[in-house]
Amino acid sequence: MTAYADATTAETASRHTRVTRLVHMGLAITIIIQLATSLVMSGPGETRPGDALFQLHRLSGFGAAFFALMFWLVLLLRQRGTAIGALFPWLSGPRLRALREDVVVHVRSAMRFRLPEYEPGSPLASAVHGLGLMLMSAMAGSGLIYAIQVWAGQSAEPDGMWVMQIHFALANLVWVYLIGHAGLGLIHHYMRTMRLSEMWSFRG
Repeated sequence: MTAYADATTAETASRHTRVTRLVHMGLAITIIIQLATSLVMSGPGETRPGDALFQLHRLSGFGAAFFALMFWLVLLLRQRGTAIGALFPWLSGPRLRALREDVVVHVRSAMRFRLPEYEPGSPLASAVHGLGLMLMSAMAGSGLIYAIQVWAGQSAEPDGMWVMQIHFALANLVWVYLIGHAGLGLIHHYMRTMRLSEMWSFRG
């Protein structure tokens, strides 16, 4: 497993284009800011604006929506990286069969309290990344819709607005995804089965 990592270390930084890595960084950082500020901010009400942390939350939300949109554009236009069909295999019979087989491999490894060998383009990892992008996009998009509603003169009180109920629910799922995604990334990095520089590098 270590030999596999050593053989691919030079390739990981170039597996994804620089633009892919930049939009991934931007989306991840803005989402983290959103989650962190949501824990301590004081949001707006009918007669009061939100505090400074809410304003940071709002601005980072605009940033998250921007980077999510850029990520979708990059997926459609890039020449290198995971194929868009692998990220969203749900309408492809062969890809779904490959995904089921990969899930079985991971379940069997988990039952033995082991991690399967890291494969950057594995069907399960790719599908999970695709679900993560859809989740982040939906959370950022719901927050953007709320901001537009407020600008249009609707109530600034978020608790009674259906779009914010969706936003709050998605935020809980984003916490789960972020912890699991980052946690597994760190485990693989320190086990030397992959490098974080695969997505966290400015190299060309």
